[in-house]
Amino acid sequence: MIPSADRPRLSILIFLSALSALPVNMFVPSLPKIADDLHAEFALVNLAITGFAAVSAIAGFVMGALSDRLGRRPVILVGLTVFAAASVGCSVATQIGPFLFFRLAQGAFIAAYRVPLAVIRDSSDERMTASQIGYISSAWAIAPLLGPSIGGLLDACFGWRANFVAFAALGAVGLTVSGCFLAETNTRPSNAIILPTRSYYELILSGRFWAYALCTAFSLGTFYTFLGGAPLVANKLIGGSTITLGLYMGVTPAGFILGSYLAGRYGSRYAPDAVLVFARALTCLGLLAGLVFYFCGLTHPLAFFSPCVFVGLGNGLTFPAASAVILSIRPDIAGTASGLAGALSAGGGAIVAFLSGLIITQANASYAVLGVMLSSSAVALISALAAAALDRR
Repeated sequence: MIPSADRPRLSILIFLSALSALPVNMFVPSLPKIADDLHAEFALVNLAITGFAAVSAIAGFVMGALSDRLGRRPVILVGLTVFAAASVGCSVATQIGPFLFFRLAQGAFIAAYRVPLAVIRDSSDERMTASQIGYISSAWAIAPLLGPSIGGLLDACFGWRANFVAFAALGAVGLTVSGCFLAETNTRPSNAIILPTRSYYELILSGRFWAYALCTAFSLGTFYTFLGGAPLVANKLIGGSTITLGLYMGVTPAGFILGSYLAGRYGSRYAPDAVLVFARALTCLGLLAGLVFYFCGLTHPLAFFSPCVFVGLGNGLTFPAASAVILSIRPDIAGTASGLAGALSAGGGAIVAFLSGLIITQANASYAVLGVMLSSSAVALISALAAAALDRR
């Protein structure tokens, strides 16, 4: 652990994390205009979202591993440089091919957001790491919550390209601030060319790593199921009002922000495994209450959406606690661990969402969405209990 005087400012890490979240969906309101302006099919333009997510998941692992080998600071600086340049490329593209190329380049290098987590672990103990990641998680939630509104406003005033000009400007700000104030925290870089092979295999063979990684994957899967299934439920309960749907769906991100704040405020006081079990049990109880409401004949939208607050609240508590332990299993390869866990969580969550799509239909959505979310959250709870048992050994 580095001396407290040399620890990076948490505000810088929060800014970098928020910057990594904004490009995910800030320009989504502009997708139809981008398709028209670049004379492309909407499905092709949509690769700017799906392709970005896929590239980010893979690149997060690579960037994390590189930060173990080369240091946190150079990876972050190079990532921000390429992100800013790619944003400029998107803003001036006149054809769909170059636009998607630069957009995917954004995803490849903004994945350096996994590196700030390793920076925190370099400079803090396990419990303090959970606390600080809690504050960073709040930025992850707030940024995409506000992003589409900001992007829509920029589009309305200046056109869709203004979103990418804004990304370039934010990237330049991040690069300047990081270059001036972000010190290197990886004081013992790995000597391996790509991966510290022995340590890497010890990591992937660790039962603790898999218990915590699976917990986050199924927690994320619960949220993805909510995103895909809630509109079907809302269509029955509130009709086709997208404004009302948006307000109701905001309860889960609001719960995540609250959970992340609580993790930041109190995470250093409690063991991560205890926080994890509490969070997953809380989510399961909330979703179980939602099923009870349904089978008791309660059909008001709040009977469905109120229990879903516990999905966000539980996830907001889960991710900081789980990340703190994952980064601590092998502190010498914290970047690799962060990237690998992020890729596994995104991939596992996507698989849960895909399977939920095979189960949930318009006819059964009122109870199937809650049932699938409860099932996924129950697996996350089992993983949390396994993690707690392994921690006691």
